[in-house]
Amino acid sequence: MDYRYHCIIPAADGRNTLPVNPCRLLDFTLLRLSAGESWTGESGDREILAVILGGTASFTVAGRHFPQVGERPDVFSGKPHSVYIPAGSSVRVEALTAVEIALPSAPSELATDPYVIAPEQVVGGRWGAANFGRTYHQILTEISQPDLPARRLIVGETYTPSGNWSTYPPHRHKVDDLPAEAAHEEMYYYRVNPANGFGISRVYTDDGYEENVTIRDHVMQMMPEGYHTVVSAPGYTTYFLWFLAGTQRTQGAREDADLAWVGQTVPTLRGLGL
Repeated sequence: MDYRYHCIIPAADGRNTLPVNPCRLLDFTLLRLSAGESWTGESGDREILAVILGGTASFTVAGRHFPQVGERPDVFSGKPHSVYIPAGSSVRVEALTAVEIALPSAPSELATDPYVIAPEQVVGGRWGAANFGRTYHQILTEISQPDLPARRLIVGETYTPSGNWSTYPPHRHKVDDLPAEAAHEEMYYYRVNPANGFGISRVYTDDGYEENVTIRDHVMQMMPEGYHTVVSAPGYTTYFLWFLAGTQRTQGAREDADLAWVGQTVPTLRGLGL
């Protein structure tokens, strides 16, 4: 089963697309513009969430103008600004500074207006504890932003400290069996700080498939299925933009039953200040 690819996004200016994509619903583009440059496109039959990774740009979406979106210099410097781009929209992005913009997308027939998600609307917190503790930003989820319309996209950010594990215990999104599990594809877009560092990702299935891949700056991980987890090498912080799409926007993940006991230790570990 060689359909789970890990591809480095080219670090070129302009619109960088995935060279391969095993997912049926999800897609991803990385837009990089220098100050004064612009990009024009169409969303077609897809909804897009433009997440400002770093820099500032102005957006015009379906005739509506959103000036000066973005303020953080990079993904390790605070919460993001984002712009929701509905299906059937024309899009123009004008870079006011050098800017990097992630453009996860999924099919949509939802008729709604474009909107900006400001940093104060992004919910932050901590998952896990001890050496599997990590912090998160929920940018567009049905849990933290229930009033923001979207058809399929669920989007957030995770920061895994030096030597720590994320998405641990490992979980999957394979079948619709709510509330325990929802069928979702998922992708991770990684950045590493310092940029020459690395992490390790493990993806595996109940039928014995397994892959372990080195995570570096700009690596893209595409997961149509499978349990997954990632660890940061000591001395480095890994960031990943995570986004999911399925037939519904209700989240549900099934943990690996052999490791679920680790999650049950979280209250005790947090009680010890870990």
